Formats: sequence, structure tokens, C-alpha cells
Amino acid sequence: MSVRPVVLVVAPGDWTYRGYCLEQVAAAYDVVLLTDTTPTWERPFIVDHALADLHDNEALVAAGRGLVERHPVAGVLTWSEWHLVPAARLATALGLPTSPVDATETARNKARGRACFAEHGVPSASAMKATTLLEAGLATMTIGYPVVLKPAAFAGSIGVIRVDRAEDLPAAFDFASAGSSQSREDTAILVEQYLDGPEVSVEAVTFHGDTHVVAVTRKRLAAEPFFEEIGHTVDAADPLLPVVAPIASAAIKALGITDGVQHVEMRLVDGHPHLIEVNGRIGGDLIGHLVHLATGVDLPRIAADIACGTRPALTPTREQAAGIRMIHPATSGTVAEEKISAPFAVRAPWLRRLQWTSRIGDPLLLPPDGGDLFTTRGAFYIVTGRDTAEVDQRLDAVADETTLTVGAAR
Repeated sequence: MSVRPVVLVVAPGDWTYRGYCLEQVAAAYDVVLLTDTTPTWERPFIVDHALADLHDNEALVAAGRGLVERHPVAGVLTWSEWHLVPAARLATALGLPTSPVDATETARNKARGRACFAEHGVPSASAMKATTLLEAGLATMTIGYPVVLKPAAFAGSIGVIRVDRAEDLPAAFDFASAGSSQSREDTAILVEQYLDGPEVSVEAVTFHGDTHVVAVTRKRLAAEPFFEEIGHTVDAADPLLPVVAPIASAAIKALGITDGVQHVEMRLVDGHPHLIEVNGRIGGDLIGHLVHLATGVDLPRIAADIACGTRPALTPTREQAAGIRMIHPATSGTVAEEKISAPFAVRAPWLRRLQWTSRIGDPLLLPPDGGDLFTTRGAFYIVTGRDTAEVDQRLDAVADETTLTVGAAR
């Protein structure tokens, strides 16, 4: 019988972007899985699983209790944005460590989060909630153009769009509504002040109410009015760390989050950080993997430790930089060719991973052609280097040696 602690993971996600999380947790814990699909790639990393409708609270708790009856579960963990609230409810029902459910709900709902930041004096964008085009128009009269429209409770920049003029508002409202209609939590739209400045995220760890900032992630975005993230860079020695850390910590405290890993998004307006949102989980797009490559800090392991009530180890063991870049076509279409120069790849040991996420014949759709982060990307690659400058240079070098072409959409 294993003597390792047992952690219950809710909704493991896909291998491509979340496989490293399960693998790193399984290196230290016996993992039991609560999922709504039969495990495939997850099997080497788990000791047991249960199937349930993860959006049905009664079914979720019943399945969780079944796993607890078979294993000495010490904590509940998820890195899925859509399952943060269900996981917090499950942990509460099982009497296991977690942030308060209402704090998790507030973090999930951008409108409630904005109100919370304003109440506690955390620098953020002014915002108003809207359920109709008329309400959105009235909100713009108060806030002033340009504004950003986004679903109140979704993720992945889906349905997020900048609006500069009143005449563009109806189409933008329809675009945001198409995203918000997919939410199970709140289908309203948030109309908020546009924050003009570079975007970053802060990767933070909170244990028993004490927050420690681990890293800063610099963002690369596609052209506005959309806000698709197409690249991230983490540098262990980023000079922004002391600038953004106090604001991230204040935002986490304002929401009432007491435990877990947080991915805090903000923009620097005239050099000053302003909150976009706090996500109560490890950042997507393999950001946790970049943090590990750059600093040695293991965010998935840390998340499991905190979920089980164990104080995590936060001391960095490396000081370098790492970056990821998404490859997407210039226009929507069907993938016709994808390749990388073989001689270049052999000469680039710092190219840690190149992953094609599309195949020849697959459709790739960009916004506003119905595209989102699930349909725009044909591949991604990860590089390491001594610092941000070297990583950026290497990311550009790989881009020059990589080909992704599309033909006319079928």
C-alpha cells in the first residue's frame, strides 16, 4: 500500500496544455481523478477515478464521497477555470482545505470582482454590467470610449472585444454575447474602461492568507480589437516583480482568497499596474511550465501541497527565462502545410518543445470568423534562455524557420 498522500483532482483538462500539471502532481502524490470523461492519457498518473457530471453539485459531491471512501484523500485540486467553484464546493463538503466558496465565486465573476476591487481600493478599470444593448450603451456614456466588452463569467479571452465608437457597439455586443451565452454561471456582459498599456500576469501562491508572488509573465497579444494571447515570457529576474507584487496581493486579499495558486492579470497604465482579473488557478498556455523552466518553482506540486494543507516550498532553484509562442495563420482557412526546418531544430537545443495542435486539412478560424483560442492555433513552441532578450530573440528565430500555411476554407 502506498504511503504517499492522496489528492483528488477535478477535471484534468487535455494532455497538450495541462498534462504537465497532472504529471508533476503525480510525482509526489497518489492522484484520484474526478472527471466527466473516461480517462485516457491520464491513466499512468492516477490510482483511481470516478465519473460524474461536474456541473451537478449533488453528483459531484456524491462521486467525491465515493473516492474518499476508497482512499484517504487529503485535498481537492483543480486547474480548470470552469470547475473552480465546483471544486471549492466539493472540498467544503468533504471538510478539506479550500478558499471560501464565495471568494471563488467572486473571482470567477468579473463584474463582482470589479466591484470588490473598487470597494477595497485596488487599482482596476471602471466597469458596469449589462444584459441588453441599451444597458451597454448607457454604460459607455458613463465610462466613455474606448471600452472593452467581455462575458461576465467566462475565460480564455472568448468574447472579449475593444469598442472605439458608438456605431460599432451593436456588433461588438453580439460578439461578446456569443461568448457569454456559453457560461453556466452568468450570461451578462461587462462593459469596462479600456486600460491602455502592456499586459502582464502575476503568478502567485497563497497559503493561509499569506500571498507570495513567484513570477511575472509578459504577454504578447494579437492585434486588437480582440485580445487573443499568442505568447508569454517568464524571466526569473524580471524587474517588474516588486512593482506588481503588492497589487496582486491586495487583489487576492480583497477577494477573500485564502489558499491556492493564482494567475493575476493586469495592465501597466503609465507604468502603474491596474487589475484585469484574478484567476484562482495555475495560468493556462503552459505558463506554469514556463515558471518551472525559468525558476524551478513547481506550481502544480505547490497547488497540491496547499490543497492538502501543507506549507509549500517556494524557494527558486533556477534563474533563467522561458517563453512560449503560438503559431496561427494570417487568415482563416484549412491547414495546407506545416513544418520546421530540420537542420535548424537540430542546432537549437534550447527549443524545448514544438507541438503541432492541428493537422493537414483541419480548419483554423480567427476572430471575427467564429474563432477563439480553441480554433486559431496551429502549433506552439517553447524556448529557454538566459534572460528575456535572449528568449525573445530565440522565439523570433523559431518563427522564421517554421511554416504554417492555410488554403481556402472548405
